[in-house]
Amino acid sequence: MRGYFGVGIEGVSKPMNLGNLVRIAHAFDASFFFSVAPRLKLSDANSDTSRAQGALPFYSFDRPEDFRLPLGCRLVGVEITEDAVELPRFRHPGRAAYVFGAERYSLSPQMISLCEFVVKIPTRFSINVGMAGAIVLYDRLVNLGGYGGRPVTPGGEAHDLPALHAWGAPLAKPRDY
Repeated sequence: MRGYFGVGIEGVSKPMNLGNLVRIAHAFDASFFFSVAPRLKLSDANSDTSRAQGALPFYSFDRPEDFRLPLGCRLVGVEITEDAVELPRFRHPGRAAYVFGAERYSLSPQMISLCEFVVKIPTRFSINVGMAGAIVLYDRLVNLGGYGGRPVTPGGEAHDLPALHAWGAPLAKPRDY
């Protein structure tokens, strides 16, 4: 899969939820992790048995106004709003950062204003931030990971993957000395 992605959370206050999201990001091979307006330090992440800190870069921003991303990286907010795109209908950008709201709070209006896209998981009610992270990153993997289409019938054959591009011989002419 080409491109990269980062995962972050705004306003996190529970060490177990932070650790769970960090671990999920690490498991899905995120390129970086970030927090915005955290109520605790990234080093306080409990339940991160993968020891992500040290394996991927961590960034912390005091306020949404301080938040920065690499050039060309598109911010995707994960939030339940009326105008959010349902995740199964969303095409993930190749270079993206996903930001989740904390436990008892939604993404702030300032953070949502920074998002190029806002998606929601079509559930009946809000779910744990770590679980939401796993669902979004799995969807990204299926969407961009080079997997073929799913079978039409249960247990049926999957669609073939597109063939890998085969490069031909170089087009340069030999030098005459």
